[in-house]
Amino acid sequence: MALPACAVRAFEPPRQPERGAPARTTCPRRHSRVEAELAASRPGSVAASVRADPPRGVSHGFHSRPLLDKPRKASSSLAGAACAPLFALLSRGRRRRMHVLRRRWDLGSLCRVLLTRGLAALGHSLKHVLGAIFSKIFGPLASVGNMDEKSNKLLLALVMLFLFAVIVLQYVCPGTECQLLRLQAFSSPVRDPYRSEDESSARFVPRYNFTRGDLLRKVDFDIKGDDLIVFLHIQKTGGTTFGRHLVRNIQLEQPCECRVGQKKCTCHRPGKRETWLFSRFSTGWSCGLHADWTELTSCVPSVVDGKRDARLRPSRNFHYITILRDPVSRYLSEWRHVQRGATWKASLHVCDGRPPTSEELPSCYTGDDWSGCPLKEFMDCPYNLANNRQVRMLSDLTLVGCYNLSVMPEKQRNKVLLESAKSNLKHMAFFGLTEFQRKTQYLFEKTFNMNFISPFTQYNTTRASSVEINEEIQKRIEGLNFLDMELYSYAKDLFLQRYQFMRQKEHQEARRKRQEQRKFLKGRLLQTHFQSQGQGQSQNPNQNQSQNPNLNANQNLTQNLTQNLMQNLTRSSRQKENRESLKQNSGKEQNGNTSNGTNDYIGSVEKWR
Repeated sequence: MALPACAVRAFEPPRQPERGAPARTTCPRRHSRVEAELAASRPGSVAASVRADPPRGVSHGFHSRPLLDKPRKASSSLAGAACAPLFALLSRGRRRRMHVLRRRWDLGSLCRVLLTRGLAALGHSLKHVLGAIFSKIFGPLASVGNMDEKSNKLLLALVMLFLFAVIVLQYVCPGTECQLLRLQAFSSPVRDPYRSEDESSARFVPRYNFTRGDLLRKVDFDIKGDDLIVFLHIQKTGGTTFGRHLVRNIQLEQPCECRVGQKKCTCHRPGKRETWLFSRFSTGWSCGLHADWTELTSCVPSVVDGKRDARLRPSRNFHYITILRDPVSRYLSEWRHVQRGATWKASLHVCDGRPPTSEELPSCYTGDDWSGCPLKEFMDCPYNLANNRQVRMLSDLTLVGCYNLSVMPEKQRNKVLLESAKSNLKHMAFFGLTEFQRKTQYLFEKTFNMNFISPFTQYNTTRASSVEINEEIQKRIEGLNFLDMELYSYAKDLFLQRYQFMRQKEHQEARRKRQEQRKFLKGRLLQTHFQSQGQGQSQNPNQNQSQNPNLNANQNLTQNLTQNLMQNLTRSSRQKENRESLKQNSGKEQNGNTSNGTNDYIGSVEKWR
């Protein structure tokens, strides 16, 4: 049987290089070009074999020819030598794919080699660094730099274990909670934003006397009925944040529908296509941009029920709410807002059925806006609506002739405006203060019996707080807003008294529930005891007392034990109540006799900011 030619060549001994041929080299580029061509022209020369094989130490995948042109190596098996020419029978695409696969395998091997050598170099560097550090800190441990190969491998294993632990931690807990836990060891703990508000060492001392009706604000608001909440939004008082809380952060049977990219949300009553909230983020500026008390009271009823017949209009209640802010901070914040280009030109300022004329309400600037104006120019304008803005927006302007300053003297006008603003604020269903976010949330929830999903956040750093002013400028701002300063002092006192009154009322209700529970438990205990006694007597009805002389003694002993037990329970409960009352009244301030029937409230005042 004749063997294939490839098999015959495989069994032949290797050819010896010709005599006079140049020495074998790994790179033919070391010879001259002519000498290399001559060497390559000889079929059995060394140069030809050198050209066929890649340089030493380099993989075949990078410098090899196609598989068909590669010279076949001698094989120890006949089958391998016979199957080598079978690659010529494959299609060109199949051979190309096999060649690409081989190149990829070579690239993967190269990457693994580089990674191994890189990690070894990193371990070697860490070994020397740690050795230098330990040699400086611990003198006897200077020999760490001369660690043997085993120590080097151990150090490399520790580094790899640390990197693996970091990667696993990122996969297991990628959230911000674990990041905060990891940062707690390197940073100071984050302070509770409500701590400075609720646990301040300063004590609140009431200045005004209010009746129980003024302090107890609990509105019977039925969202399924016809009542409406109207939000009076004063500029730069935090009303935007509070307005978003109203449409996005309240637990409702039918929450407001807020779509992405739209400012307004749809706040319908359950089962009705009618809104229960009149605000910027629910109905828009339906009565004008930042409408005041005068505009809203005359506009809201016509907007809500304007399309209905007068006989079909429901008798609804309008519950007005608003947010106030410290006048100096609000004034500086409005100046910064105007400096950025805000104008509020769309405000209507409708009063008594008409907007003001240009003579009644002149403008402080001539261009399109007042952007870039300095603080001094902002304060020098006598027609600036930022002056006493909160009093003007909360008062009834029809009492002073709207914006006509010639109706009455300025002093009388200011007095009427201030008293009107105080009265409207006191009779509002609710008002909050920007400086007391958590108390604002608490009072709103207690007033309307509606709970928020997440708590309010107290931001102590604002644009106004970043403005540095001296004492002279601050006094001038207070002088320009003297009516707002008086109104804010009144509102703060009323706000904190309402909060104190509601908290005290809540503690009293909790104490009353605990007393009722104790009475119920006491009655159950006595009832169980007498039932057990009655069952014992019914089991021995004919037993003679002379036969059991210790029966009366046992009954008396049981009654005495029961009485002692109930006395101890009552005494411990009273001691607990006394401790709670002492804790609640730790900031007590006795305020003498009050003429409005609030002695039970004014006598105890907690710590307030």
